[in-house]
Amino acid sequence: MNRPAGPGGRVCGPPVPAPAHPPRAANVSPVTPLLDLRGIDKSFGPVQVLHDVDFTARPGEVTALVGDNGAGKTTLVKCIGGVHQPDAGEYRFEGTPVRLGSPRDAAGLGIEVVHQDLALCENLDIVENMFLGRERSNGLALDEAAMEEQAARTLAALSVRTMGSVRRRVSDLSGGQRQTVAIARAVLWDSRVVVLDEPAAALGVAQTQQVLELVRRLADKGLAVVLISHNMNDVFAVSDQIAALYLGRMAAQVRTADVTHRQVVELITSGRSGDLGLRA
Repeated sequence: MNRPAGPGGRVCGPPVPAPAHPPRAANVSPVTPLLDLRGIDKSFGPVQVLHDVDFTARPGEVTALVGDNGAGKTTLVKCIGGVHQPDAGEYRFEGTPVRLGSPRDAAGLGIEVVHQDLALCENLDIVENMFLGRERSNGLALDEAAMEEQAARTLAALSVRTMGSVRRRVSDLSGGQRQTVAIARAVLWDSRVVVLDEPAAALGVAQTQQVLELVRRLADKGLAVVLISHNMNDVFAVSDQIAALYLGRMAAQVRTADVTHRQVVELITSGRSGDLGLRA
């Protein structure tokens, strides 16, 4: 399916082949950032929420975005997804400066955001939810067969085998299954970047493990995954990089293999940990 045009009429082609997954122990990733934000400022009235924030996300990697409540994570995600436009700074996609005026512009580049509320309709089935607002038609009628086939193929490509029929109503699904549907909907449209806001926040242990495995599979398929989470165990289980926000500033963005739980917690709570973090 063709993806809608992005800013400046740019139309993104099919996904590039998945790059080899970089070793977790590497100090510097050899992969060029797909998403590269530099010096981002954002204010609402007199309150400045983001201060000179740099952030990158690379294909084939999971970048965890962490920070305390009020650190600016939601605002940064909304800037990434085209909901908010930065007041200052540069937004680069595949090395090219872009300006997003809306979530449609972000979708045109292949950037999809799965919000914490999932935005699923419980009275609709899996197929209807995955294509909601982007239904395929065959003449004057909906092409139900094509949508069902594509939904099933997308779930199979993500190694999801717990759904049964793609015609099950969302109201009959578990929390983990609903999260899976929301993620599958995000990658249905040749996505390049997927942002997941607390995907395991309301799940039990077994369902959390299933979702984390799915997150890892997305990266292994070559997508750039941004994971927002407060759970340090989840962050260290699946991420390649960790970006820690502190009071609207990026304290540090580091390779996961190069830091400890304690250091990340210190970055979140004080903005510094030893040689890492913000300078006084």
